[in-house]
Amino acid sequence: MTVPGDLHVIGRMIDERARLSPTRTAIEFADAALSYADMASRANDLARRLLGAGLSPGDRVATLTENHPEHVVLFFACAKAGLIMAPLNWHLTAGELSEQLAIFTPGLLVLSREQERKFAGTFPVTTHQLETLHDDLLSAPATALPDIKDDDPVLLMATSGTTGTPKAATLTHANCFWTNLGLDLNLPLDHDDVVLQVLPQYHVGGWNVQPLQAWWKGATVILEQSFSARRALELIARRRVTTMMGVPTNYLLLSQEPGFDSADLSSLHTVIVGGAAMPPSLADLWRERGVRVAQGYGLTEASPNVCCLAPADSAQRPGSVGKPYAYVEVALHDVVTGETVVGAGRGELWVRGPNVFAGYWQNPAATDAVVHHGWLATGDVAERDDEGFYRISGRTKEMFVSGGENVYPVEVERVLTSHADVVDAAVVSVTHPRWGESGVAFVVPRAHTHVDLEDLFRFCRVHLASFKIPSAIRIVDELPRTHIGKVDKTALTLLAREGEET
Repeated sequence: MTVPGDLHVIGRMIDERARLSPTRTAIEFADAALSYADMASRANDLARRLLGAGLSPGDRVATLTENHPEHVVLFFACAKAGLIMAPLNWHLTAGELSEQLAIFTPGLLVLSREQERKFAGTFPVTTHQLETLHDDLLSAPATALPDIKDDDPVLLMATSGTTGTPKAATLTHANCFWTNLGLDLNLPLDHDDVVLQVLPQYHVGGWNVQPLQAWWKGATVILEQSFSARRALELIARRRVTTMMGVPTNYLLLSQEPGFDSADLSSLHTVIVGGAAMPPSLADLWRERGVRVAQGYGLTEASPNVCCLAPADSAQRPGSVGKPYAYVEVALHDVVTGETVVGAGRGELWVRGPNVFAGYWQNPAATDAVVHHGWLATGDVAERDDEGFYRISGRTKEMFVSGGENVYPVEVERVLTSHADVVDAAVVSVTHPRWGESGVAFVVPRAHTHVDLEDLFRFCRVHLASFKIPSAIRIVDELPRTHIGKVDKTALTLLAREGEET
């Protein structure tokens, strides 16, 4: 029997759910609700109108918007029309956005009302306002929809551009299907779940870590325009939220919100953490409130889900990212010899599976640099133990050499955040007159506590080899972060170097 090549297309997901659960609520946003039937109907009609307005399958539709239900409708419309949606980070400057638009070369740019006020007339591309897009296109003919294949692109996601030339990871329908299937086999949802989405939709996790899974399974997504700790706590209690995904910063801010200790979290059975490992003390705090913690690991080029530490294992394995998701293969390659590491050991993490992206958009050289015979070289160094659990040790590009020894900042950060009085930490390298390079640690103390520097150094000497101990530790109120909550190592490196000069 020949298996059709369109079984894993995203448009089927919403059509099937609308058939099975037409009246169930797919999205709640502010005071409005959108049913599965309405979402599918709007997406189907908008798909035809987009094609009728002159777009063709394979064209890119760039978006510049906060989280919004109409953005979800547009995503499914693009999926059905064979268009490729390219969400842009609305925190970027006009110059940075122009760089990305030059890569995407979109046939249409859709902006939210707020973003249109900021950027009206800035970019040389046809634009429409998100909130009125469907109405604006009602005069366009409703063109027949094309046949969509599993390997057709559906998303272009800009990769982190803090250094180097920005690139766009091309994700196919099949990539999104398989990464969501693997996620659901590890951390399942059902139609009774209420998912709080606070991650931005310009981030791959804003689609492929719970939202698409929820719409596939018939759950309800509480869609927030952006993250507010106070409002999130209120929504968890009032809307009986059962699960959510966030970066460690989200959970830290929630825990620091006045009223967290008495907040009603009784409905919240599981939180997923991504972007970085949650500090053990913060994970313990959430578990003490009766919430299970699942730690994920992934990257945009893997759609993003690679590994997951299940809630049952998280308390006993702090810092671990668990085991690969279903349908995902991982391997370790020695960072010096390039040889495959067998059994327990350390090396660069490589990933293979139907979740691995189709390549960087129109950039074969960049693709060839990271994809080798179907394997994606992540640039992350990981350790694997005898039971097959993985732990991220650091980035190959962040590794520094101190006195001839390799130091991975993540290892040092893990030790620092295990200290009872430390809630967050980051380590960067600086030049050292004797050792060549050494680490400078930035440490955020737990609220209402005093951290003694000498005590921290003693703690490091107990838990770290001498060459890994930072040459300096600085106490700070908070760590600088990127727009998606990751620690901004570039900014910290500049701060560390300024300290060298003073």
